[in-house]
Amino acid sequence: MTYCVAMRLAEGLVFVADSRTNAGVDNISTFRKLFSFGNGKDHALVLLSAGNLATTQSIVELLKRRIDEAEENLMTLPSMYDEAAYIGKLMREIIERDTHNQQGQGVDLGCSLLLGGQIRGEEPRLFLIYPQGNFIEASVETPFLQIGEFKYGKPILDRIIDFNTPLETAMTCGLISMDSTIKSNLTVDLPLDVLIYNKDSFSLERTRQLGSEDEGFLALRKAWGEGIKELFNQLPRTKL
Repeated sequence: MTYCVAMRLAEGLVFVADSRTNAGVDNISTFRKLFSFGNGKDHALVLLSAGNLATTQSIVELLKRRIDEAEENLMTLPSMYDEAAYIGKLMREIIERDTHNQQGQGVDLGCSLLLGGQIRGEEPRLFLIYPQGNFIEASVETPFLQIGEFKYGKPILDRIIDFNTPLETAMTCGLISMDSTIKSNLTVDLPLDVLIYNKDSFSLERTRQLGSEDEGFLALRKAWGEGIKELFNQLPRTKL
């Protein structure tokens, strides 16, 4: 399993993804689930994945290959809506192809994707693409989207994140959301990939990976855990 969260905010976009894959307790591995595509001029795209690893790797590989080989590709499409539709169509084609090749073995080939970015002439946009290839878009009222094992990390996002949240604050909230999920679900774990996209920059360079020895993230986890306990102990008690 995995957990990914992305936020569309007034200042830009924030992405956080774990890197755990789980095919049973004796088959746990680490694979990157955050991918970026851009030309530095008018297209900047980030893709997060959850679900069947073979399907997501095929999608990413074909997207990269088509940038070099196909007339229609991620760097030529005129809008983020067209990008989401393009990737959704590719996902359907891959799942249909591999479902036919599986010959009824019952393997779940589905995956979900978060696609965020900006094309010059548009505001930054964020989409959740379902295994069927259809998709929904984040809005001012609902500025974040999640895929994978998201239920543990959603409460903090609901309480903190709104459209005007600063990017750095949103990143911290995303990391706390991820920490809450790691704490409660063994199928989500470090390292984490984080990327911040500043509106109109068309730069995807504000990114880093946080591992188990990252001092900043360790300090954040410790402060959050101790802070929750301290606040809980200060809460008024209900009498029965």
